[in-house]
Amino acid sequence: MARTKAEVWADTHDEALRRFNVIESNLRDERMASLEDRRFYSIAGAQWEGSLYNDWGNRPKIEVNKVHRGVMRIINEYRNNRISVEFIPKDGSEADELSETCNGLYRADEIDSHAEEAMDNAFEEACGGGFGAWRLRTELEDEYAEDEEEGEYQRIRFEPIHDADSTVFFDLNAKRQDKSDAMYAFVLTAMTPEAYMAEWNDDPASWPKSVYMTEFDWSTQDAVYVAEYYVVEKRKETVFIYADALGNEEEYSKEDLEDEETALLIAATGLTLVKEKKVKRRKVHKWIMSGGGILEDCGYIAGCHIPIVPVYGKRWFVDNRERFMGAVRLAKDTQRLKNMQLSKLAEISAYSSARKPIFTPEQIAGHEVVWSEDNVKNYRYLLVNTQTIVGPDGNASEQPMGPLGYSDPPDIPQPLAALLQITEQDMADLMGMQDAAEEITPNVSGRAIELIQTRLDQNNFIYMSNMAKAVKRCGEIWLGMARDIYVEKERKMKTVAQSGDIAGIVLNKPAIDQETNETIYANDLTRAKFDVAVTVGPSSESKRAGTVRSLVGMLQFAQNDPEMSTVLTSMAMMNMEGEGLKDVRAFFRKRLVKMGAVEPNEEEMQEMEAELAAANEKPDANEVLLLAAAKKDETAAMVNEAKVANTQADTLLKQAQAEKLGADIDSQGKSDLISVLDAIREPATRKSREG
Repeated sequence: MARTKAEVWADTHDEALRRFNVIESNLRDERMASLEDRRFYSIAGAQWEGSLYNDWGNRPKIEVNKVHRGVMRIINEYRNNRISVEFIPKDGSEADELSETCNGLYRADEIDSHAEEAMDNAFEEACGGGFGAWRLRTELEDEYAEDEEEGEYQRIRFEPIHDADSTVFFDLNAKRQDKSDAMYAFVLTAMTPEAYMAEWNDDPASWPKSVYMTEFDWSTQDAVYVAEYYVVEKRKETVFIYADALGNEEEYSKEDLEDEETALLIAATGLTLVKEKKVKRRKVHKWIMSGGGILEDCGYIAGCHIPIVPVYGKRWFVDNRERFMGAVRLAKDTQRLKNMQLSKLAEISAYSSARKPIFTPEQIAGHEVVWSEDNVKNYRYLLVNTQTIVGPDGNASEQPMGPLGYSDPPDIPQPLAALLQITEQDMADLMGMQDAAEEITPNVSGRAIELIQTRLDQNNFIYMSNMAKAVKRCGEIWLGMARDIYVEKERKMKTVAQSGDIAGIVLNKPAIDQETNETIYANDLTRAKFDVAVTVGPSSESKRAGTVRSLVGMLQFAQNDPEMSTVLTSMAMMNMEGEGLKDVRAFFRKRLVKMGAVEPNEEEMQEMEAELAAANEKPDANEVLLLAAAKKDETAAMVNEAKVANTQADTLLKQAQAEKLGADIDSQGKSDLISVLDAIREPATRKSREG
């Protein structure tokens, strides 16, 4: 007897709860330590959480957060050196048009969905606590589109996952750092009870969650946790291969053939079944659950990977248990010690620095206010009462008496000063000597500065390397999803080049292969099977500024080569950043393309072909007459110029002859004058003859 939907959902929910409890109980200690680390450096007062708060009692609790500065330095290093994705052919050949299409679409999806926010949040949580994550998902490009077809277009979005150390859990059997070998995963999302009821129209039933800390928070909002449950399913499927009259083949799955529109299309185009084959498929099933049951069966999602990207600070396996930490864990004890030392020093400093006299009540009776206000008003003198003294003879007399003693202020212990200095050095060592760059003095060579920067970078390299692995995994997940949703015929999409320039492409645009005479589809992402490479470096703007500096520096070596100097100058102008330089950069790019220094893109290639065709085109009769008339006018102008030059030369000659009669010109002067006159007359005479 077949099971009902309610029974299947109940079994799936029970299995998910059991799996989650096993994972969370196994990882709880590590996740709690990660959460404590993140609170330690980011929340004011959290460095006194735990038993230390009670042990310190009502004494001052000073907090000088040096750990925060160290973590922010690593984060700023990453934000200044973004990690980019590049899709390259699996055979190692040069990137083709399809790989460039994927690169442009990936960058466009990143920009449109503010991927920097998701990645920055994950990296910061990985640096602070040791673990972070973000997700990819598909959504309608424009859910309010009036065109029904355009309203079904989907795009891939990048979204942050907050508190990943307490909300993201992978299969315990997944040993790879990017979790590509995980068979199931959980992502918990917090909602207010009101939002939960509005979304699901159900009484709030939170998913069980035990990784949380609220010790130092005065109040916490009520939250209901909903779990996204991803399960990888591997199975064999039959693929049906159809061919048209020209022999072009297309593959269809069983689900495709069950679609009425697809069946009609096959019948209308006369496709015939050629063969069938068995293939292995990897699909991801997604469920949304609460603590009370399944809220929604989302079915199979786009792509063949769990769309969750984990990021680690430092990670290893010990005793078959995954362990990780960030930059905070090892510095916590030193930071606590420093806080206690400063608190003790503040407590000592709070005591009066003056010696206080000790009197009996009778000595200052009536003068208590004066003595109590002396440290504020600084009276010129203070009074005490005389004491009645009975002598050996039994006679009493009034005599003044001084203080019985003094209360001295506490001294600062010598070990405390030495310990403060040691603690400061320990903090610098544990956090990577973040002050080293600030110790650079003037007149230091560039090589020395480079060595210091390299030493600082080595302290942060593991975080950048692990983030690069996560970004690479993100590219793999995106590519799997893109192959499933970017399949519409002749769909127009936006792409973004590495330089930031925006362009447009058309997906699955039909064309005829000139060699085989077969119909092909340009930008067909179903054929996109690439490897993913990542590069770590400065942002595009920083790269351009560095490129300009390098090109300007190379100009001094190209002074004797005009062509090389022109190329370097044009390249520098093309990479300049600034307001209103877009047209200037475009001009110099065209210049470099014409010189052959830069490969033209498709649009530029079409423009060059059009110019070449226009140049080879035979001019009409009117153009020939106009050119002949223009040439005739030019010749007449040259003749007139020659006549004018002859007239000027004759005038100069006559003036020289007149001067010869009136002055004594030596023979050398005569020779020089004749040479000048000949030099002036000769070009004019030559032009006249040529005309």
